[in-house]
Amino acid sequence: MSLMLKLLTIILLLSSLVKADAVGKKIENFLEKTYSANPSVKSLIVKMTNKVAVKEKKNWIAYYMEISAVLKDNRKVKQQMVWFSNGEIFSKELFDLKTETPMSDYVAIEFKNEYYKKENLIYGNKNARNKIAIFSDPLCPFCRDFVPKVINEMKKDPSRYAVYYYHLPLSSLHPAAVDLVKAAVALEMKGIKDVVLNLYKVKVNAKEKDTKKILKAFNKVMKSNITIKDINTKAVIKHVKADEKIAEELMVNGTPTMFVNNKLDKSKRKYIEVK
Repeated sequence: MSLMLKLLTIILLLSSLVKADAVGKKIENFLEKTYSANPSVKSLIVKMTNKVAVKEKKNWIAYYMEISAVLKDNRKVKQQMVWFSNGEIFSKELFDLKTETPMSDYVAIEFKNEYYKKENLIYGNKNARNKIAIFSDPLCPFCRDFVPKVINEMKKDPSRYAVYYYHLPLSSLHPAAVDLVKAAVALEMKGIKDVVLNLYKVKVNAKEKDTKKILKAFNKVMKSNITIKDINTKAVIKHVKADEKIAEELMVNGTPTMFVNNKLDKSKRKYIEVK
């Protein structure tokens, strides 16, 4: 490739990036103007956190937007959303006419290497050939059946799989999961093994909000003595919030969600393919 051609390629690439950033800024401004008009909103900030090219659709880019708002009652709200644009029009929802596939199915934020933390590694060797990340709620009905089977299968081969687990209690659906998760983290910090797997054996009403009842059910299965004080230490809260922050950055809002070697696995079966 000649020097002139290389320079032209670089100029075109930079031009496209500048245009993409300009589009992102326009979407930011639009969202700020739109949501600020809501009378219940006191203040609002919209920030583009990422952009990803839609490989299956030429010239379309997915813009990841973070909306942080303070409501009139002083409640703080943060939301992640994806908008799509080809540089001329933009929309939150688009569908492929041929396949009836939503555009959001064509894009996903990659799992960053910095998210693989030692405190999240529950089975396998950190240098294993495949890294599997699982986000789960222990009271999610599908999770209770699926997650233990998957983990048990992968833990048999520690050289092939490094299994990283991230607590994601869906508090609006399963309030009891919040205290269960904190109890699990507190017990792990005491050096107890297999806590995550046994967590799925705890029988408690998902709507339960009485912490004492939740811990009683947890301690019965774990044969432990975790207290309310134990689950509210700074270290426990920090771990749980760190897991939730990673989920938020990846726009994970459902369980179970799996990433295989940094890629979102919607089929939840790719861990078998890499085997």
